[in-house]
Amino acid sequence: MKSRITTRLVALAGAFGLLLAAPAQAAPPDPTEGGKGGRIIRVTTLAKDGPGSLAEALAAKGPRIIVFEVGGAIDLDRSTLRISEPYVTIAGQTAPSPGVTLLRGGIDVKTHDVKISHLRVLTGAAGQAKRSGWETDAFSTAGAANVLVENNTFMWAIDENMSASGPRFTGDTIEEWRKGTSHNVTFRLNLAAEGLADSSHPKGEHSKGSLIHDNATGIVFDRNIWAHNVERSPLVKGGAQVALVNNLIYNPQLRAVHYNLMDLEWAGQPHVTGEITAVGNVMRGGNDTDEGLPFLMLGGVGDLAYYGRDNVAVDRHGNALPEFGRYGHTRARLIRADAPLADLSGFDVLPSQDVETTLLATAGARPWDRGEEEIRVLFYIAEGRGEIIDSEDEVGGYPEIAETRAPFREAEWNLDTMTPLSGRYPGQKAGAQEHLSPRDREMRGDAR
Repeated sequence: MKSRITTRLVALAGAFGLLLAAPAQAAPPDPTEGGKGGRIIRVTTLAKDGPGSLAEALAAKGPRIIVFEVGGAIDLDRSTLRISEPYVTIAGQTAPSPGVTLLRGGIDVKTHDVKISHLRVLTGAAGQAKRSGWETDAFSTAGAANVLVENNTFMWAIDENMSASGPRFTGDTIEEWRKGTSHNVTFRLNLAAEGLADSSHPKGEHSKGSLIHDNATGIVFDRNIWAHNVERSPLVKGGAQVALVNNLIYNPQLRAVHYNLMDLEWAGQPHVTGEITAVGNVMRGGNDTDEGLPFLMLGGVGDLAYYGRDNVAVDRHGNALPEFGRYGHTRARLIRADAPLADLSGFDVLPSQDVETTLLATAGARPWDRGEEEIRVLFYIAEGRGEIIDSEDEVGGYPEIAETRAPFREAEWNLDTMTPLSGRYPGQKAGAQEHLSPRDREMRGDAR
């Protein structure tokens, strides 16, 4: 007999098939079209740099669409891919199965008009000793603008799994501050999981989901999953403006969503009220979650304007958790708004009871062609299992991924949307995507 979770994942796989066949979800216009209309650049090697590499394609100038004629793992060897040239689309969905996975590193975006989809980034401690100084993000923007980060998997970061960052104060006015840091960044349908806790970060514990740095604006989290991060799901810093729509937060430990304008960091600058609009989000406590953990916590000294609707927070037994709490005894105020502070007019907002089922089927890289790490995390979310980890070795270590090759044929793709004209993505599988042991396969009569 199949377990309840197997049955559930079969249903989710079927749901994903229906979603592939259906029109895309309603959403506001993307903040960028990336490299739409530009030249096609083919990635033909898994080397971290050099001819035919992803790094070489990223360094090219002018509008471009990066496609992949190779699948497997790119070992960054404790380095970071930096995107400094604008007008680029990275289309990981074009890679042959099992897609493209970046190991032992991360991605930083330091420019504008960038689209990234269907990549996996597994950062990890890469053999570095605890508190030794290796502290990279899996993904971050750094003073970037007009960025879309869609259907990616970010795991095992030493700092944050996926963030929007940049300088705190550039210029003399609030408008200049906001223009000088990251703005207009949308995170949609990503999986950000298992930030490493007691690892090589020099500050010690640093299992973090997402940091939205001071004065960043136009930041949207739409249908993402955060799982097994100690805190920052997300952390919104002073004066930032963020919309949270239909996200799932599972097993946060010390904090889930939180806001903090730290006076020590603002150093005499006038405080700016932050803004969070949160609609249809779900927080589920897990084995590591503090008893009574609120959905939203307020720290620091700055005020937060907040609009919330249909946000659900429960512990691992399904008992209701508080909406709001504090850390620090200060004059910071939570200012409740009667209407959304961000424009939600384009969103197809799900009711909260549909968020978990929808996201388990559709969030993360290549939902039609999952990696073993994604399958494990998603199963554990559905089962109410899993925990905060200190090292990737606790969950099997870096995967060994065989290299695969297949030509990219432009005539088989809609180059405006980067979707296959056949409706079938490379490596698309039918049915539930489980990682079965030999005994599992024998018991179920599964020849895979």
